[in-house]
Amino acid sequence: MGLSTSGNSRNVVNAMKVAKAAGLCCIGLGGRGGGRLRELCDVYVALPEQETYLVQELTLPVYHAWCRMLECAFWGD
Repeated sequence: MGLSTSGNSRNVVNAMKVAKAAGLCCIGLGGRGGGRLRELCDVYVALPEQETYLVQELTLPVYHAWCRMLECAFWGD
């Protein structure tokens, strides 16, 4: 899973390239455009903003919802 406001953060893009090469499913979360990250992901969740601070604000509830869903899946309610 890669998080990048612009979708062009070099470290995130490089990590996604390595994950793809290893055969992993890649999920991205970021701004509307998605940049390079969007092209590398099997699933890209595009937040409906492009301004950095707005993308970062919208990332928080999505990220926390995913964490909660995973906690429930692994350890129950």
